[in-house]
Amino acid sequence: MPPPPLGLADLLGRVRQALQQQLADSYWVVAEVAELTVPRFAGAHCYLTLTEQTTDSRGTPVKAQARATLWSQRYQQLAPAFERHTGQPLRPGLKLLLRVQVRFHEQYGLSLDVVAIDPSYTVGELALLRLKTLRLLKEKGLLERQKQLLLPLAPQRLAVISSPTAAGFQDFVQQLDEAPYDFALTLFPAMMQGDEAPASIRAALDGVRARRGQFDAVVIIRGGGSRTDLLAFDEYGLAAAVGAFPLPVLTGIGHERDEAIVDLTAHHALKTPTAVAVFLVERLARLEAAFLGYGEQVAALARRQLSQRHARLDQLSGQSRYAAHRQLDAAHDALRARARQAIQAPREQLRQLGQGLVRFRHQLPRAARRALAREQRGLRRFGRALLSRFIRHHRRRREAVLRQRFRLQLTMERYLHRQEMRLALNSCQLELKAPTKPTTKTR
Repeated sequence: MPPPPLGLADLLGRVRQALQQQLADSYWVVAEVAELTVPRFAGAHCYLTLTEQTTDSRGTPVKAQARATLWSQRYQQLAPAFERHTGQPLRPGLKLLLRVQVRFHEQYGLSLDVVAIDPSYTVGELALLRLKTLRLLKEKGLLERQKQLLLPLAPQRLAVISSPTAAGFQDFVQQLDEAPYDFALTLFPAMMQGDEAPASIRAALDGVRARRGQFDAVVIIRGGGSRTDLLAFDEYGLAAAVGAFPLPVLTGIGHERDEAIVDLTAHHALKTPTAVAVFLVERLARLEAAFLGYGEQVAALARRQLSQRHARLDQLSGQSRYAAHRQLDAAHDALRARARQAIQAPREQLRQLGQGLVRFRHQLPRAARRALAREQRGLRRFGRALLSRFIRHHRRRREAVLRQRFRLQLTMERYLHRQEMRLALNSCQLELKAPTKPTTKTR
């Protein structure tokens, strides 16, 4: 006869007893946190979902998954210690080394009780992830690409990526306002911490890229914070976007100890937002000092050249005065010789001219009377012709004015008629639309 059937509770009870007899008290397990529910109030428990991706003997991907519990008292001990050693809290996506106890309950099934967490394992995993990110960036040439860009001598048109309410941004703006130079700042708001920060900063970079012709450089600034707050700046996608950006990127991320990966891919990394402002102001101050030095050198060179030109000018002036005196003496001698030669010839010419003038004096009155008679006759003819032309022109202008006045009068009568018709039509429409109650006139 087959054995009598077992009840489900009896079967699961036997499973629980077999597990208790066959398994050790606890095990060290490596797993990734897929889901995490932190306590919402004091005395609550922390619930985790642990997973592991592996393959079986035939190479088929297998995903192992189990529920785990951090009871309230242990959570209060283990969670702060883990964050103190790793610099970040327990969160999904972390790979942990946990000491667990296997528990089986007839109603709730298999679960794991977490009794210890080794933070050194997670620190090593984060370091490996950082090295992997740096190696990938180096293979793609993104660690040095920004360094090859030329930062302008006087970067004053700045695209700033930051949170508008952050104290670091306010310190940055105040430091630049106190400087004696003019900076044009354009803020591209972005989230600067949390899981959404990398995507938000990349979106801000895309906004700057669309207007890159308007800026000299990009500044990414964030105030101080813990290592947990600054994990967003170690993200590969954000670091690659900064490394491949076409404008020089300056970072002022207030981190505690290590440099963020974004700092390594940027053109220039400074510790704080204030340090970025000081760097920009000092760059313009050095440029101003260089210009002032060049100006002094140019002025000194100009003074030397001016002194040399004055000396040369004095020398040429002396030579010119000596040559002019010699030429003037020669000209005086030549002029006196010509004056002696010219005295005799004009005397003969004056005698001949006097004789001609006597003859002309007798002929001039008769010629003048004849010319005056001709001019008077010409003037009388011209006056008669001008009067005739004026009369004809006056008659034509008068007829044209009369025709124009008639057309203007006709046009005005037509316009007045149309306006009267329009006013009559409007008054009819207003009478039709007028309300029954009397309206109050508005001054």
